[in-house]
Amino acid sequence: MVGIYFSGTGNSKYAAELFCKEYDKESGAYSIEDTEALAAVADADLIVFAYPVQFSTVPKIMRDYISDHSELWKNKKVFIIATMGLFSGDGSGMLGRLLQCYGAEVIGGLHLKMPDSIADEKALKRPLEKNRKLVKQAEQKIKESVKRLKAGDPTQEGIGALYRLAGFFGQRAYFGHKTGRYSSKLKVDTDKCIGCGLCKKLCPMKNITIKEHKAVSGDRCTMCYRCINKCPRQALTLLGKKVVEQCGIEKYI
Repeated sequence: MVGIYFSGTGNSKYAAELFCKEYDKESGAYSIEDTEALAAVADADLIVFAYPVQFSTVPKIMRDYISDHSELWKNKKVFIIATMGLFSGDGSGMLGRLLQCYGAEVIGGLHLKMPDSIADEKALKRPLEKNRKLVKQAEQKIKESVKRLKAGDPTQEGIGALYRLAGFFGQRAYFGHKTGRYSSKLKVDTDKCIGCGLCKKLCPMKNITIKEHKAVSGDRCTMCYRCINKCPRQALTLLGKKVVEQCGIEKYI
């Protein structure tokens, strides 16, 4: 087994690493940004994918990764973990159907409600203890799911017609277009920005540059919220107008 994940604030990374560790202490998990990931996939028969759902669908960066390396997924067995702040419907099914297009066999899925990563939306915020409880519950779900996978009865969350309908009518029909292309909506408050360059370093898309000691955003934001959650001056926003709370998995474990 090998784990492959894309993660913004660490939820999907944490889930992939724990799942692999519970299944086999010798198995490891790799970010899609890791140059060693492709070689690990080529040598594996079973792949566990983990990713954060965006509007009940797959982030653009993850979809591009799958299609750019389409030849790797043929005849691979895949299990998919979808992490979410509120709801996804068919989160694991969305990625599963894409992988099936390239010859993969989807054997199961798991949905994990985790602390949200959207730092600039007040309506999504939960108390610290609630978020810690969510992580503990996710850990238990992962352990139970691994047991079922080893027993030959993998969990099927997000797989099937009813889940697909829930995902489509729950969010995707109204907001799914937001992940159809990369975003140009990342905003920089130049009065707050000190040009430290942390956002540039964190961005998986190389979408941020530093010019005249200020961050400048391009049009290839994949909405992972890394930069927004780590900016020391809270100078970046995307969906909201101001940062309400900066989030990261390290706060809850």
